[in-house]
Amino acid sequence: MILFDPAVNAEWLDYGILIPFPQDRPRKIVDFLGKAAGRFPGPVLSLEEALAALGEKTPFVVERDDVELAHKKEYVDALFQRDDDEALALALLTIYELLDENGAPRRYDPAIAVKTMRDLFETAVLGRLAGSYVAARLALESADGFCYYLSGGNHHARYDGGAGFCVLNDMVWTARKIQHEGRARLVWIIDVDAHKGCGSAELVDFIRRGVNPHRFEAGCDIITLSVHMARGWPLDAETLAASLPGRAPSIPSDIEIPIEAGEEALYNQKLKEGLGRLSRLSGERTCDLAIVVDGADPYEKDGLESSALLRLTLAQLVERDNLIYAFLRARGIKSAWLLAGGYGERAWEPAAYFLHSLTDGED
Repeated sequence: MILFDPAVNAEWLDYGILIPFPQDRPRKIVDFLGKAAGRFPGPVLSLEEALAALGEKTPFVVERDDVELAHKKEYVDALFQRDDDEALALALLTIYELLDENGAPRRYDPAIAVKTMRDLFETAVLGRLAGSYVAARLALESADGFCYYLSGGNHHARYDGGAGFCVLNDMVWTARKIQHEGRARLVWIIDVDAHKGCGSAELVDFIRRGVNPHRFEAGCDIITLSVHMARGWPLDAETLAASLPGRAPSIPSDIEIPIEAGEEALYNQKLKEGLGRLSRLSGERTCDLAIVVDGADPYEKDGLESSALLRLTLAQLVERDNLIYAFLRARGIKSAWLLAGGYGERAWEPAAYFLHSLTDGED
């Protein structure tokens, strides 16, 4: 099934943000699937419909204390502090790279804003956390064991702050919440976004080492796999030099698969080998849920300059996603997929064509 919550897709101009990222990518995917020939890959549910399907009678609210399962208390407190909108706005402007080195607006004009940064945080940031959690619940509790959420994938958010346009890490937080609720024990995060899942690697490392006081419950773990550009942000020399020792992006994922420019023909074979390592690393433990960070930014038609070192074709990306899908289905592992990175007018295509490929011959 597909989870589609248009409310989380912020219109940047409403907040005075002058970044020309189109926000209609999820709608284009839904429209394409509706028009394409073949059986539709499950229902498209709104967040409210999904909660009803799960038997929940009230709206899902992300609780402040819950967010501390993944993030540092002081960072969570700063974001949720109701009486300091200026501090929240400054945090978001910094994470979204809307201030220059002197603190002056860059790609940002507050004079044209019709909505507040508080609204952006509560609607888009917390909304994506809610959606990723509900997608995981749908995957765990549905007979099909599959849910694709048309948002989420904020994998650069770290223990005590945001980075790379990511405020809170919805993958690690979702995994921790469902573990805390006793719904899953071992969770895999399979990240195929063009950029390294550096925040996820740090968060999992900090939980394991006790930096985060909220330790894993007995028998629980998260194993991370990231296949990404071998160079470029956040692995460029400037970013690495500015990073603190033992912090993202230097902390490795459990399975790191760096892809050099020009290695596109090797991408899916390296991913296949990495998935095999994921199984072996889990040993005798059964994976209860895989969260797939299904970035479209390795696409050769993607519009983001910082992801241009990978130039996969549409066919290679559909093959990538089908490889992951078949690997998980063969092992009976339920999966929640997140839309993650993808920029420009063609960014909707990889997820749309992958989802359409599931209409042919599926049980």
